[in-house]
Amino acid sequence: MKRFTRFPITDEAIYKSRRLLIKQAIACGLVAGGLVSPARGASEISVTSEKRATTYCNYYEFSSNKQMIHHLAKAFSVSPWTLTIDGEVKKPIQVELSILPDDVSRTYPMRCVEGWTAVIPWQGVMLRDVLSMVEPNENAKYVKFHSVFRPDEMPMQRTGNFPWPYVEGLRLDEAMHPLTMLATKMYEKPLTKQNGAPIRLVVPWKYGYKSIKAITRIELTQNQPVGSWQQAVPSEYDFLANVNPNQPHPRWSQRRELLLGEKRKRKTLMYNGFESDVAALYA
Repeated sequence: MKRFTRFPITDEAIYKSRRLLIKQAIACGLVAGGLVSPARGASEISVTSEKRATTYCNYYEFSSNKQMIHHLAKAFSVSPWTLTIDGEVKKPIQVELSILPDDVSRTYPMRCVEGWTAVIPWQGVMLRDVLSMVEPNENAKYVKFHSVFRPDEMPMQRTGNFPWPYVEGLRLDEAMHPLTMLATKMYEKPLTKQNGAPIRLVVPWKYGYKSIKAITRIELTQNQPVGSWQQAVPSEYDFLANVNPNQPHPRWSQRRELLLGEKRKRKTLMYNGFESDVAALYA
């Protein structure tokens, strides 16, 4: 089994993370009312309360009731946990999560396709640093993520109305983008079971269903994978799933969003506020 060395955050990465956070705070209107001042730095930004973020979440393996998931997930076992990384790579590996670094800290807005947003501080590792360890070969064009399948612990997996286990995918260039991360912590604590413990994907410019939880395998592929929601309802969920206020969901508009804890909706930003950072990927 190959052990990871820790990946230090460079000064440039720290600066970029803080700059993006301040920019997103301004774009979301969080600067208004004294919540955060760009002059004071990103560390003082007001985020969604930990209690709200851990008691209102989507996790269909347990339930469609967002406020019940934190109760139903209590019996889910997250240790020990092995992550397999293989496919179109030169050096496939299996790693225990206990040796993964967690020295990347990013506060991102998580935009659900249903129209609500939570601003959450994540800690973990940049996905590109993990993928660099396995050395993708010339056939690697996509990254496919596999979640755990445990119907004895996840009630909804006992039903036959969804393609379990949950899978999702990214293009390789999206996966290698410096904003994309694997989170093992939130609020400087280990991920809660209802929020995707022990390891989940976080892609801040895409709708939340792309950020797959409880990952057991990362597979590099030549062909574009079909995500579980895309497979289940192809007319409503696509592969890219980029946040786009000008592209409505078939059943509702995406022009506005509700930040958890607020009563009035805000304007949805292109690519969730990261347009200048990721638009070139889709030029």
